[in-house]
Amino acid sequence: MKNQPFFFFLILFYLGIQAQDSKNLILDELKLANFENGKVHKVWLGLADNEFGNPITVPVIIIKGAEEGKVLGLTAAIHGNELNGISIVHNLIDEINPSTLKGTVVAIPGLNPLAIARNQREFMDLQDLNRLFPGKPNGNRSQQMAYQIGQKIVPLFDYHIDLHTASFGRVNSLYGRGNMGDETLAKMLQLLQPDIIVSNKGKASFGEASGLTLRAFAISKGVHSITMEYGNPQVYQPEIVERGVKGILNVLNGFRFTDVEQDLPKLGHVCSKSYWVFTQKGGYLEVQVELKQMVEKGEPIAILKNAFGEVVEQYDAPESGIVIGKSTNPVSISGSRIIHLGILQDK
Repeated sequence: MKNQPFFFFLILFYLGIQAQDSKNLILDELKLANFENGKVHKVWLGLADNEFGNPITVPVIIIKGAEEGKVLGLTAAIHGNELNGISIVHNLIDEINPSTLKGTVVAIPGLNPLAIARNQREFMDLQDLNRLFPGKPNGNRSQQMAYQIGQKIVPLFDYHIDLHTASFGRVNSLYGRGNMGDETLAKMLQLLQPDIIVSNKGKASFGEASGLTLRAFAISKGVHSITMEYGNPQVYQPEIVERGVKGILNVLNGFRFTDVEQDLPKLGHVCSKSYWVFTQKGGYLEVQVELKQMVEKGEPIAILKNAFGEVVEQYDAPESGIVIGKSTNPVSISGSRIIHLGILQDK
């Protein structure tokens, strides 16, 4: 058959562009224009190679609206033990009708697959991906992974919500981080209805940061990006998931991805800054305050006991504020976290 090579080329082209629902379809890049409007597409995106030369992939759900428009990006589990965001994405896609959507939602429910498989926060080399952007094309394993995310995923977005939770040994309220001095980011945060908002510009709040967070990197590329903290690690929390889905639907309505009118919800507590309070000695920690509790300067927040059950230290609130997160692991060496304290913004 004279046209056999051309015939096979057409088949391969069709499979690569049209068969987005194939469970085995792995793409090396995402070109949203290649995906059919008015449908939900599910593909795998290759970001690296494993030890067998096979691609390390992340799942990508593309809800392509019937009408062209802006792109909302959702990334979940850049830390592998932060799973509520995955459930939020899974439940969200059932609530969006692509035939009435104006624009596109690109959701990655599992941005750090090797860490998810290992039930750990960090990438396989124990580096925090969310402190390494923009990464390096010729760097170490984590740096190359961060670089691929920055090159293949972030440029697709106009708006971006990075879905997190607390890490092991801690619990979080439902809170958001973003620059409340930016009108667009403030609107996104308000529509998401967190209990608490910490106003900052995306610099890593905690940990040894050798680079940018995903949020800060996205902002540097012109993307309207915020971080949402949805509860606790390594679990699905139905109430948190339900609130997460509702909030993202609010964003879609509020930014005219749909024809649904959306009023701005009442603004919750807004903090001008936040920080962790740490232990000074080692022992067994008992935190005495609850999430979202208001505390006054000097109010007791925790006690530390030694191995014999004797109280060796009492910790008081260094200033008045609200409890955003707290430790749940009693076993503490010196320098362990006690509470994440938010300092309320002056009205």
